[in-house]
Amino acid sequence: MATLISWNCRGFRNKSVELRDLINKHKPASIALQETFLKTDKHSIRQYKIYSKHNIADRSFGGVAILAATDIPTIPVTLNTNLQAIRIQTHSLITVCSLYLPPSERVSQTDLNNLIHQLPTPFIISGDLNGHSTFWRSSDSNSRGLKIEHFIADHNLCLLNSDEKTHFHLPTRTFHSVDFAICSPPLLPFLSLTVDNDLYNSDHFPLILTDSRHNPTSHFRPPKYIFNAVNWQKFTFPANINSDIIKSSTIDQAIDYVVNVIIEAADNSIPNTSGMRRKQNKPWWNADCHQARKKQKKSWGVFRRHPSTANFINFKKTQSGI
Repeated sequence: MATLISWNCRGFRNKSVELRDLINKHKPASIALQETFLKTDKHSIRQYKIYSKHNIADRSFGGVAILAATDIPTIPVTLNTNLQAIRIQTHSLITVCSLYLPPSERVSQTDLNNLIHQLPTPFIISGDLNGHSTFWRSSDSNSRGLKIEHFIADHNLCLLNSDEKTHFHLPTRTFHSVDFAICSPPLLPFLSLTVDNDLYNSDHFPLILTDSRHNPTSHFRPPKYIFNAVNWQKFTFPANINSDIIKSSTIDQAIDYVVNVIIEAADNSIPNTSGMRRKQNKPWWNADCHQARKKQKKSWGVFRRHPSTANFINFKKTQSGI
């Protein structure tokens, strides 16, 4: 995998546009989501498979999911845990786990230890863990943060975060670090973490994990011939088979010769698809939407630099315009 996104989306169904924007911007191999608020598995994003774990209740809350690109082989693996967690294994045998620890729920050290024992190495755990600790430069520490510290230390894990703020607390208009990416030691030299500077209409910033070993373009679908654009006249001439070569060759040599002639003729006369994933489409998105989105991003940037009440009110006004 080349890029992994982890994001507390605060609702999957009402963030389909934002998810498409994230995919178009970063072209991730997978996206780990938290607080999906889903009650069923009947949801889709083009070119991605969705694996989810949701709460079966009258009111949808919490929930985790992983979106995996369809052109990358992945296997979902069931976890035996009461935690809101889901995992998949990618074609490169990396285990990806999306984890959400609600702030109001009690999480024991035993629960965390049980989870780690079910993750084959190498693995990445990412999600909203709602822990504060001076270890990752929070202004204070809470009990959840101390448990996460012990969890990391007890299992010799690597925290990819430094001091990036990942959550915007709306009531106090302050920024905090509660979303994390944790990996097993063999992956540490190859992974880097950045935080997207856009909330995408959530109150959490997406975490962007990049694997330096792989070129992102290597995971796109293989090119295909575009047969409705073929130049048959150009194909016919080089595709002539020399019968004398066939007669003087063994069966295997003759088959290889015919196949190579046809493929060479096809390469010279039939155009190929690019192999790139198509952009996520938003058919209703028009120039007015684009301008409104541009104004929102600008007002958010002003508020981030100068977090005054007036700038926050201006941001909320532009946000309501989309």
